[in-house]
This record gives sequence, structure tokens and C-alpha cells, in this order.
Amino acid sequence: MAISNDVINSINGNSAASGSGSGSANGATAADTQDRFLKLLVAQLNNQDPMNPMDNAQMTTQIAQINTVTGIEKLNTTITGMAVQVAAMQAMQSTSMVGRDVLVEGNKAQVTDGVGRGGFELTSKTSATVVEVFNAAGKSVGKIDMGALSPGRQSFQFDASGISATDAANLTFKVTAANGADIVTTTALQRAKVTSLGSSPAGMTLQLQNHADVSYADVKAIL
Repeated sequence: MAISNDVINSINGNSAASGSGSGSANGATAADTQDRFLKLLVAQLNNQDPMNPMDNAQMTTQIAQINTVTGIEKLNTTITGMAVQVAAMQAMQSTSMVGRDVLVEGNKAQVTDGVGRGGFELTSKTSATVVEVFNAAGKSVGKIDMGALSPGRQSFQFDASGISATDAANLTFKVTAANGADIVTTTALQRAKVTSLGSSPAGMTLQLQNHADVSYADVKAIL
């Protein structure tokens, strides 16, 4: 004879309800749940049929169940506390990023004081790498031959002093890379200055000078 599954499920249900409604006067804590379980267990031990005693395996399983419920509640509390700490650390670090350049995915070239800049990532080494820059109309305004490169993050810059202010504000670039006859996959990275911070349900966001909002998690590098 053992505490019925209905009783166990009832205790577990009360514990789960307390986790989603903390602060309720009727919500049971993990300690309350354990106390109720142990009282029921002792009562059944005292009143069990001597000819049909409680099965040890069933009792062990039920104790494990109640301990699992308690462990989950403690784990949820720990994870919630860690999430709060991480969010606070992100907010502090993000504040120091205002006014600095960051690298995020994108193919928009940054032009500052007549110098254009950008970056990209390579999945493997290359024997030939070319960056081509385009204006808003899609016309090529220059190429940068970067030759052979190692895998990983790369950066480039070019002379943009002869490009009009209108075009300079809307330049994009494309990276073509190969290793012999094999095409190498690239990911374009754009530089942009962080102007302000924000937040969303997904977490911290950064407002960039090119009017784009990006998630803090999407920042590849702080320059």
C-alpha cells in the first residue's frame, strides 16, 4: 500500500501552481509541499495493513517524485535570479557602447572623413578576395583587391573622398572570395556607431547611426 498517484499528482499540482502564482495566500511553497507529503506518508505507515504493508519500491519512487518537484522550484528560482543579473550586466555594458562603433551583419559601408570601411567573415582561407562598392543606384564605384586571406573576420577600407555626400551615405558592398576553383562563403559585416539604447521583449537593443535597430546579441564586435 502506498500514497495514491492522485494524491501525489494533487501535491505536485499545488506546487506547480505556487510557482506560477507566488505571493498568493493559498499557494504552497516547496517546504509546505514536502511537509504535507511526509505527514501523509507517516499517517499511512501508522495505519497500514500488517498483512499488506507498503511496498518499498513504491515509497522510494514517491519520495523521488516529491524531491523532483522541490528541485525544479529551486532551479526556477536560481535561473530567474541569474537572468536578472545577466540583464543588469548587459545594461551596464551597453551604456558604455554609446558613441562607439560596432560590427553587425549587413553590407552597408560606413564613410567617415572621406574613408569608407566595412568587414566580412570567411568560412575558410582564400586565394583571391575582392570587395566591390556600389552606390544607391547599384553602380560600381570601386573595387578593393585583398588577395589571399585566412579564415575568420576581416576588415577593409577605401578612399571615399571623391564620392558625393549623397552617395557616401548610401554605399553598399559585396565580397567575392575563392580558394582556387572553390567559392568561399562570406558574411558581410557593417560598421556603425551606436547612438542610443533601447529594449524589447527579446532583450537589449542598440540604435545605430544608420537608423537600424539591432539586438545586443547580434553585435559581432565592439570597435
